[in-house]
Amino acid sequence: MQSLTAHRGSSTGHNILNLRAALALALACASALAAAPALAADDYPNRPITMVVPYPPGGPTDIVSRLVAAEMSKTIGQNIVVDNKPGASGMIGADLVARAAPDGYTFLANASLHVINPYIYRSMRYDAFKDFAPITQLADVPLVLVVPQASAVKTPQDLVAQAKSQQLNFGSAGSASAQQLAGESFKARTGLPMQHVPYKGSAPALTDLVGGQIQFMFDSMPSATPFIRSGKLRAVAVTVSQRVAEFPNVPTMAESGFPGFDISTWYGLWAPKGTPPAIVAKLAEHAAMALRQPNVISQYASMGAKPVGSKPADFARFNETEGKKWREIVTAAGITPQ
Repeated sequence: MQSLTAHRGSSTGHNILNLRAALALALACASALAAAPALAADDYPNRPITMVVPYPPGGPTDIVSRLVAAEMSKTIGQNIVVDNKPGASGMIGADLVARAAPDGYTFLANASLHVINPYIYRSMRYDAFKDFAPITQLADVPLVLVVPQASAVKTPQDLVAQAKSQQLNFGSAGSASAQQLAGESFKARTGLPMQHVPYKGSAPALTDLVGGQIQFMFDSMPSATPFIRSGKLRAVAVTVSQRVAEFPNVPTMAESGFPGFDISTWYGLWAPKGTPPAIVAKLAEHAAMALRQPNVISQYASMGAKPVGSKPADFARFNETEGKKWREIVTAAGITPQ
């Protein structure tokens, strides 16, 4: 009986030791898993990174983003490849990023359209606010009202007079874009019938504008500026409260008889939801470094773009604020969600 008791005590002791060993192993595994994102961030990046631009090459988002991608590639230690995925007002590319692995190797470069779409489309495959980790705002950019060089229109009032005698069509970089909303606001203020023609990006819209297929367009300055400089398009007015340095002789819409007309667009970077904060912060840091480079500053200035380079938390708050602002603009323009 005594030996049996001793055996049972020994067995109990072994069980306790085994339990302690199992607990120690579990704690070690948990610690390793908790440390995994940090280790991933320390090792990041160890292969090329993809920046998805949800518009065609040559548009404002593409121009603004490629400048930053080129500079980020020099400092972050890996090549950043720009992958254009146009279509559906930027939603095809954005959906691709929303579904990508949250490891920092795929991120989105988009315009303010990213936070406008939720108020235009009833059904989207992703949530623009919940399915992304905001990285940084790249730039703030005015829009410019442009017409073909051959057009007789010299002022917004000339455009109003023309709209009274003929049907005018205006283009945009896509449904729900800032360009469309500026055109819709202009249409609402004049009370005249004007037809919106959406394109897959600014580049094809500007090409049709030069060719006379559409009569006017409110476009972002990065894409419109080369056409203005080459003499293919005429800048009629800018959509912000003050004249821009690049075109000091071009009046504001407010100066042209449309008080309070103040609409601009902006560009930013987003990672998939769940991307480790350390990686998001690293991307933001290198984007900010890129925006401080003299060549980026000068090229942005030539397009009327103002570099920003905000921190992730600040950009997240900016997303929320801008979402509310654009919702009000959509409502005021009388646009019914599709």
